[in-house]
Amino acid sequence: MKKLSLLTIVLLVALGASAQEGMSKKERKEERRKKSEEAMRLAEEGTLVFQRQNAFGIQLRTNGYGAFYEHARMRSPRKSNIYRIDIQESKHVKEQKLMNPGIFGNAFIYGKINYFYPVTLGFGQQYVLGQKGNKNGVAVSAIYNAGLALGLLRPYYLIINDNGQERTIKYEDDSDKFLNGAIEQSAGLGKGWGEIKLKPGGFAKIGLRFDYGRYNQTVSAIEIGMSVEAYGSKVPIMANNKEEQIFFQGHIALMFGRRR
Repeated sequence: MKKLSLLTIVLLVALGASAQEGMSKKERKEERRKKSEEAMRLAEEGTLVFQRQNAFGIQLRTNGYGAFYEHARMRSPRKSNIYRIDIQESKHVKEQKLMNPGIFGNAFIYGKINYFYPVTLGFGQQYVLGQKGNKNGVAVSAIYNAGLALGLLRPYYLIINDNGQERTIKYEDDSDKFLNGAIEQSAGLGKGWGEIKLKPGGFAKIGLRFDYGRYNQTVSAIEIGMSVEAYGSKVPIMANNKEEQIFFQGHIALMFGRRR
């Protein structure tokens, strides 16, 4: 009888645990259903809700242009963490393209000695200031991110006429002929890639983002903002001009991508 009673107790405990586990699974399923319905309701109302967001963008800057990729993870209905990489070309304010009237060829920039390509890798957040209200509305968000900057300096080459012979030179080869010689044209985009020098530094960026996309699953937005980049040493872009180490710029960007 004692053995039977003990066996009965064990079976009853096992059945109770099984029932409790079954209820737990049912409760979790119900919780997932409620969250899914809430997400659908918010999406219908125009609220930005997602788990992950992947977006690409192109931007015009006050000193150049660029493109970027951004990955975001939502942490709350208003706040998301963002990871972003930007690749740009920065130009000097005094750059001006010229053509040699006697030669059919590439335009050149007098005095330019280096191309400058800032690459930034940063972490930050997007904070929703105002939701759309409906699918035809516009969601407004503040963004801020900061991180590492790596400037790539590529030498600028010219083709000059040196006593009847064509020469392709950079500023470091012969600074006098580079600036005062008979310039014919630029050497084009194919030169200098194997001679890139690195300029490490850091950056910070802030901005406002206006998401006007009709559907919550797609990213359609305009971003405006400003940023600062600081490098460990001066960046030579134009000859006979002050070499900058800190760069301030504004930007406007067009974004597109997907949410899920």
